[in-house]
This record gives sequence, structure tokens and C-alpha cells, in this order.
Amino acid sequence: MLRHTDVGFAITDSRGRLRWVNTAMAELLGIDEAHARGRSLPALLPAAWEGTEGTSTVQRLTTTNRGVRWLEINWHPLPPSDAQLCRVVDLTASRQEELEVGSETTRRSPERSRMGNWEWIIAEDRVVWSEGMREMSGYPADADIDYDAFMRMIHPDDVALVTRVLTRSLNTGEPFTYIHRARGADRTDVRVFECFGEVISDDDGKPVRLVGSAHDITQAHEVHHELRRMAEEDPLTGLPNRRALTARLEREIASGAPGALVVIDLDNFKDVNDLRGHMVGDRVMCALATALRNRLPENHYLGRLGGDEFAVVMPGVDPVLAKRTAQQLAAAVATIPVAVAGVTIRVTVSTGVAPFDSGPTWEAVLANADLALYASKGGGRNRVTVYDPGHYANTAKRVAVLERLRTALTDGHLALHGMPMVDLRTGRTLGYELLLRLEDDLLPPLGPGDFLPDAERTDLILNIDRWVLGQAVDTLAAHPDPGLRLDVNVSGRTLDDEEFGDFVLDRIRSSDVSPGRLGLEITETAALTNLDAARHLATRLREAGCRITLDDFGSGFGSFVHLKHLPITGLKIDGEFVRGIDRSTTDSVLVTGIMEIANGLGLTTVAEWVERPSQVNALTRLGVEVAQGFHLGKPKPLSAIVLRPNGVLPR
Repeated sequence: MLRHTDVGFAITDSRGRLRWVNTAMAELLGIDEAHARGRSLPALLPAAWEGTEGTSTVQRLTTTNRGVRWLEINWHPLPPSDAQLCRVVDLTASRQEELEVGSETTRRSPERSRMGNWEWIIAEDRVVWSEGMREMSGYPADADIDYDAFMRMIHPDDVALVTRVLTRSLNTGEPFTYIHRARGADRTDVRVFECFGEVISDDDGKPVRLVGSAHDITQAHEVHHELRRMAEEDPLTGLPNRRALTARLEREIASGAPGALVVIDLDNFKDVNDLRGHMVGDRVMCALATALRNRLPENHYLGRLGGDEFAVVMPGVDPVLAKRTAQQLAAAVATIPVAVAGVTIRVTVSTGVAPFDSGPTWEAVLANADLALYASKGGGRNRVTVYDPGHYANTAKRVAVLERLRTALTDGHLALHGMPMVDLRTGRTLGYELLLRLEDDLLPPLGPGDFLPDAERTDLILNIDRWVLGQAVDTLAAHPDPGLRLDVNVSGRTLDDEEFGDFVLDRIRSSDVSPGRLGLEITETAALTNLDAARHLATRLREAGCRITLDDFGSGFGSFVHLKHLPITGLKIDGEFVRGIDRSTTDSVLVTGIMEIANGLGLTTVAEWVERPSQVNALTRLGVEVAQGFHLGKPKPLSAIVLRPNGVLPR
């Protein structure tokens, strides 16, 4: 008998590589559940990729542990991501003994007869159920089930939908399909079912009864819901993230109704992080999110764009009302004390407002709201500004920066400098962190802080990250000295690029470079925003032999969660803990704790921001052996580094 625990589920990427399987799927395919990730489902189960969305196919499969099996296969996309859900049911038993439901067995199509034994027939206000349906519902085998009893199983909120679909199908003679929630006889266990079926007509062609099949998709529904939540929820504040927020903005603009987008940014938030630490900063961020959420009408959509920036989609308001609401929010935030470790912190916000009709697309509206925000910042902060076309000059400046960057990438005007990572005991350089420079000889000169934030708002950063990685591998290939080890920073947007891992591995293999000479650094903030993507990339590259470092460790809200879930090889101790290491007992205690954790997990450590000799002495006493900073060595061109990759630096 088919039970929902016999149904195998798998989630794959767009190319069919496994991201997750349940135990039943692993058993059906004859694979190890713990090592299934990354394997090709089309290779294991070719029929899974032969049909179109929602169709069913049947495949004969021979496995080493279960012999010959007959499997029914369905697959569905899982928006908003590009993931896909594959659902497999073992039909081996049903092929040996076909299910019979009343006298209608021979009237049903072969395709429907393969769908398992959770089937039903509606005819003349009476419902005939298969044994599996009765077991799921809790009704005894001898119970007379009428149409009303059938409907009472369906969740009250879904009865109208089911009635509408079945009535239309009986009137038109067309097949039907729908998804609904249902409750068993005890009325407590709510499950989700996918139902599909067809109409049986009499000799005159008049529709007289319905034959349907109900499949329990509760687990798939829960997986889908969790994927959607992970894709659309900011992990720190619980608010909708940038993806969900911009999707909502896009729908509001497409509706043609008036409205406004309000972008809110904390003033001088960097000072909070620098003076109080990033953990305090995270608490302030959560407190602000709660304050904004509690003061907005239900039809206003609040989300976090990223960093210290929030946004509110306000449907049905004009710029005047949007500005007034934004001013009320700003005034409320300024009066909210945030108490952390006995210290009360007050913050203010700068705000930009852009009506929906200020741009034809959500990107344009968001850009205009950003321009208004910048105007608020430039006007003294803690104020609200409504977008004005005159703000466009700032947009033009940002576009010019991106154009310079694109030209530099094409014409070879980007360069790499290396920041040495030094053994504090010997002064020997153990490797270099690669830093990007723009050297196009144009004015004004632009540093990384001037162009990288703009690049990371676009897909241009994907091309830049690949260029940097390619240059690093080519340099290692051209200089086989094992003492030359290079680390490359990976942006948060690149973590979402599912082909980046293949790109890295292909370049390493084609260049015949030892993977251990190449390291990738993922910032804790990027990992927090893209945890699943970071885990997938880190797993693939570490298995290949590359070093994976979690950068700025301690700066984010979920540092220890990352250690549990990310297969990293090393940590970079955030400079916030190193800056005062020679003066602050608190910093010494925190670094000691980080070192104990790293040593216990077998991870390497590198301390950042070493700028004076006393920091070296303090770090050495705490057991830190490797560090970087201007006191140990300033960045220098990669072309100069390869002449002496592992020289001893002055102390």
C-alpha cells in the first residue's frame, strides 16, 4: 500500500544537480543520502527530465540494494528560485496487483491506474474511495461516504475552490487538477494534497461521474515553503529581503495604481559598529526593524534592502502623504532608546521618497529613491527628501563610474595588489590577499570604496570576480613556487552564481595549479545573506583542495552558526577585535575565545588591521601566529610580488 512516507522527494538546480533528497528518494535511487548533494539526477533517473511540467512518466530502474523497481516520476519548478522539485513514487507493488475501485476500473485510463491507490470516484452523490484514501481519512471500510462527507475532509478555506473546479469539470467534460488542504477524521492532522482526474461520460457523451487521484504532497509543500522563506526573508531581522521587496515593488508598479517607495538608512551606523562592535550593531538593526514594523499600516510592505538600509512599499499614497509618514517614522526612531550592555544608544535615519510614476521600472524607482536618500544625507542627515529630477546628476555620476569600470575591465586597466599575510614568529610571508585597483589614469582617481559598492549593485561584479580569479590562477600557473599562495575575495552576488564553482575548478585543472595554493575569502556578511549558496560553493571547492576562509569573523550576527554549517578551513579575525588588542582586556578575551574555537575545530586564523608593534606582541601572547596590516606590509602590485613571493618582511 502506498503511504506518504514512500514518496521520494529531491530538490535540484536548473542543471539537475541534487541539492537535497529525503530518505525515501535516496532508498529508491539506491544512493547514500549523506553524499547525494551534487550528483546528477538526470544520470540517475533519465525519465525525470523527459516530460513537461506536472506530467507523469514511469521508469524501470535497477538498483544494487532494491533490485528492479518501477517508479512514477513528476517534476515541478520551485519559484522564485531556479530550483526544481522531483517527486518519485514506487509503483512496483501496484504493477503486480492493479487497484480496483468499484466497477469503473476498466473505464479509467492506464495513466490514471498507475497513480497509486489514493483514488476516488464521485457518482450520484456517493463517493467510492480506495483503501488508501479510507486509511488516510480515518473512515472505516464499511462506512457509507457521501459527497458531503467527502467535502468535510477538505479544509474549510479550500472547499469553494474544490467545488468550483469539480463543477466546471462536470459541466465541460475536461480533466481537472487542483491542490488543497485536507483533514482526517480526527480533524487535527492537516495535510496538503495534489488532486487530478478526469470525467467519465455515459453512452450519450454526457458527463456522469468523476475519477480522481489524490497524492499527499505535504512534505514537498513544506520544502517549497521553506525554500521560499529562505529566498525571501532577511535572516537577521526576519523582514522580507531585497528580492522579495523588489518583487513586491514590481507588482505594484505593474498594477498602475499610485504609490511611493521609501528608502530608510541609519545615520552614522558605522560609528555604532566601530565603537560598540558589530553585535551591538545587529541588535540596533533588529530594534529598528521592530520599531518600523509596529508603526506602519498593514498594507505597507516593509523590508530590508541590505546593510543598514530598509525600504517601504506604500501603495495608494501620493508623495505628500508618503513624506508625512516617513517623517513620523523618523521622529519615532529618534526617540527610541536601544539599551545594550547597560549603554543606551539612540539613532536617527535619513530617508528618500520616490513616487511610482518617477520611473518606468522598479530599478528606476529604487534608483530615484536612493538619489533622494543621498540628498538627505548630504543635507545634514535625519531628514526626509522627495525625489526631484535634479537629483539625476548623482545618478549620472554613478553611471559614469560603472562605465569607467566596464571600460577598464575590457581594456586591461584593472590591476591586482597583494596584502601580505605574515607569520608573526618569523616575519615570513605565507600568502597574499588580492586587492583590486582601478588604474585608468583618469580623473578623479577612484579607490575600491568608490567603485566596488556600485559594481556590487549590478551584475558587473560577476565579471570582475571572474577576472580576479582568472588572474590569480594564471599567476600561480606562471610561477609554480609553492611559497606563492593567493587569496581571492568573493562577493555576495557571486555566491548566487551557480556556475562560478565550475569556472574555478575548470581554471585550476586547465592551468595545472595545485588547488591548495588558491584560497577564497567569503565575508561573514555575504555568508549570512547567502548561507545555502556559500555552503554549496565552499563544499565543492574545499573537496577539490582549495582553502576557504570566513572573512571578518565576529562581525555578523550568526558567527557560530557559520562555523557549524560552512565547510571552511580558516578564519580571519575581524579588525574590530584587533584594533585595540594591546589596550583592551575585552578584545583580548574575545580573541582568546576565537582562538580556542579555531584550534578546537582545526581552523587556521589570520588577524586583520595590525598597525603597530604592540598589537603584534599582544596577538603573539594570545596564540595568534598569522596576521596582516600596514605594520606588517602594505599592498603592492602583484607583478612585484612574484619576483619574491615569500620574502621575509621587516619587523
